[in-house]
Amino acid sequence: MSRPAVLDADDLGLVGPDSVTWQAHADPAMWLGGVRSLYLQALHPRAVAGVVQNSDFQADPLGRLFRTADFVGLTTYGTTAQAEAAAAGVRRVHRALRATDPDTGETFRVDDPELLLWVHCAEVSSFLTALGRGGYPMTEAHANRYLAEQRASAALVGLEPDEVPGSLAEMTAYFRRLRPLLRRTEASDVIYDFLHRPPLSGWLAVGARVYEPTISHVAYSLLPSWARALHGRRGYPGPVTTAAARALRLGALAVLPHVRQRTTAQPAWVAAVRRLGEWATPSPDRLPARV
Repeated sequence: MSRPAVLDADDLGLVGPDSVTWQAHADPAMWLGGVRSLYLQALHPRAVAGVVQNSDFQADPLGRLFRTADFVGLTTYGTTAQAEAAAAGVRRVHRALRATDPDTGETFRVDDPELLLWVHCAEVSSFLTALGRGGYPMTEAHANRYLAEQRASAALVGLEPDEVPGSLAEMTAYFRRLRPLLRRTEASDVIYDFLHRPPLSGWLAVGARVYEPTISHVAYSLLPSWARALHGRRGYPGPVTTAAARALRLGALAVLPHVRQRTTAQPAWVAAVRRLGEWATPSPDRLPARV
């Protein structure tokens, strides 16, 4: 289906259907990236303290991951107004939260710009890693454009776009600068243990036995070697991790269409396609040829 000649720019959302983000964020490899990002975020002592001291994640094992997925989905595929409203809600919640520095005892704001930047960079870099290792056909130029596009989502949570890494080189430099601040803590151990063995019950507990050696530890193994060294746990060997990420992605691509036919829960991009038309369906084939 061809693209309509006239479209409301606000209805296209933050980045629009012609972006790298629009195509990539519909891919199931994003779930591996989401879990990887939580392992990475946990290495920042203040960031992880903010989570452990304010979150009910242990009582709601899947809640944070699903809320993050919902936010990413809405800010990617929703209208501009929907994205801004979702971000305003997140900012409102974060504005009220405080935590205590585990080293100094100082009380700090969870919405400190440095912490927001850390969470953003851990998240988008993890998405890129999971997509790449999972076999998504993204070039280096696509990855650079993706990071530049993600400055729009960073602005939604209160960051200055020009202070956010907008290329692979800038992201590499950012992590190099932050590494001296990162380390394993009691709180990071809590997150590691939780992500490997979430306290699920009933039929979900059965699935957890499969989840731990597959999604959880594969996502952990996607971390760079320096991050795994800080956590102090071994990951799978590199080739095994890549093969597993690709197998999980291909399996999800085969299964998800059938699952969606049997459930009322639909990913955010489905609503966007209904709003805009079939031409807006995300696909690797629609990645920009020139970036």
